[in-house]
Amino acid sequence: MWGFQRTRYADCNGSEASEETEIVVNIGGVKQVLYGDVLTRFPETRLAELAELDSSLKSSEEISLICDDYDPDTGEFYFDRDPEAFKCIIELYYYGEIHMKRGICPICFMKEMEFWKIGSDFLDECCKSHLKEVEDELAEIAEKVRTILVDREGDPSAGGWQRFQICLWRLMEKPESSLPAHIIAIVSFIFILISSVVMCVGTIPDLQVEDSEGKLTEHPVLEVIETVCIGWFTIEYLLRLISSPNKIKFVLSFMNIIDFMAIMPFYVVLILTSFGAGVMELANVQQAVQALRIMRIARIFKLARHSSGLQTLTSALKSSLKELGLLLMYMGVGVFLFSALGYTMEQNHPDTLFTSIPQSFWWAVITMTTVGYGDVYPKTTLGRCNAAISFLCGVIAIALPIHPIINNFVLFYNKQQVLETAAKHEIELMALRTGGELKAASGSHKHICGAGAWDNDMRSGHSDTFIPLLKDPRGGAGIQTPSMDTSFESTAEATEHFIS
Repeated sequence: MWGFQRTRYADCNGSEASEETEIVVNIGGVKQVLYGDVLTRFPETRLAELAELDSSLKSSEEISLICDDYDPDTGEFYFDRDPEAFKCIIELYYYGEIHMKRGICPICFMKEMEFWKIGSDFLDECCKSHLKEVEDELAEIAEKVRTILVDREGDPSAGGWQRFQICLWRLMEKPESSLPAHIIAIVSFIFILISSVVMCVGTIPDLQVEDSEGKLTEHPVLEVIETVCIGWFTIEYLLRLISSPNKIKFVLSFMNIIDFMAIMPFYVVLILTSFGAGVMELANVQQAVQALRIMRIARIFKLARHSSGLQTLTSALKSSLKELGLLLMYMGVGVFLFSALGYTMEQNHPDTLFTSIPQSFWWAVITMTTVGYGDVYPKTTLGRCNAAISFLCGVIAIALPIHPIINNFVLFYNKQQVLETAAKHEIELMALRTGGELKAASGSHKHICGAGAWDNDMRSGHSDTFIPLLKDPRGGAGIQTPSMDTSFESTAEATEHFIS
């Protein structure tokens, strides 16, 4: 019924020795000739099933389950698939593994492999890692989309108190969710700057005043401004804590720990002051108060909450812990080595500044980092040679891990920009899809209820309905209009469709 061409081969004596089945396939308009004995090396695949049709084929329905169409005149099997991806697929039958070419979407390629019934185990290791990266990016995009949708629409099943918590959480944590939230974020940023400036200005002697004991203290005006800032930070922290969906996770978060450390010293000093002057006169208490005042510098880290650049830098440093560890190791080895050599070479000099190896660590650090304060320096010829070698090694040790750290920062920053852009485009795509569905329903209503309205639209050259341009022979949706009427079962699937 269905015929295959056969190529006959002869042995060295000229007699017929073997024959191979030639299978002509047309992949997206590109014709290729394959051989049955090659395709049957992997019997679980679709092409192997195609090669076995010669003996088991009984009806045209069976072949329609394997390919899109068949031309008995030319003997071609038609597949409406990507010809570039098929060039990679066919490598499996010759080399035993598949390698994706550059420029092919990994997600689309995995769909091609699934169509040809080839498992992902046959992918090369480098391609698997690339696929894993793309899947992680899709998951991050889907998570961003889900977060955006939750911020916009909320949870319809939530109760009154839960809705209040969600609204308050958006107001305090999501500046992009609404105009009031954006204003609150700007006000919080201004309070952080004012508080940091007040803390610095308060240490200027000319702006300080003397108390009853003749000691310099902060100016009363600056103390009032500090109190107002602490009040804002306290209200902000409590509101965020109340609206947090997970209180334990909120309290243990690094940024929230910084927020707590920024306001805690003020209340501790306030409590100690309320105990009276006798308690404040204790030396230990005074040292504790001084330490708590120094802890106010932690509030500068609150800027990271409102700065995507600082957040990107923090994430890049986290991803570069290995490189930072190598840098510290290089510096540690160099400091120990050159400080010991410097002490050994300088200890016989009468005016030596190297009194011990631990004391020489400071000289080695400032020399290897090319700072050179000049408080400790070698006085012998060998000591100076040792110093020259130490700062050359220091420059090399610092320069080697810097490039990977910068590269990680650039990659992470570009990735964040791509993810944010893709998430926004995905939201727009979903809005277009929803609008297309509404238009399709409206057009269908016209068609059913009033044929005249349908005919008028078609005569005028425009229509609001959705018209598929091409149907998939296997029953799926093929090429469709840009109204995005394709339905997706999940956000990740929609994102995958968008990126592909």
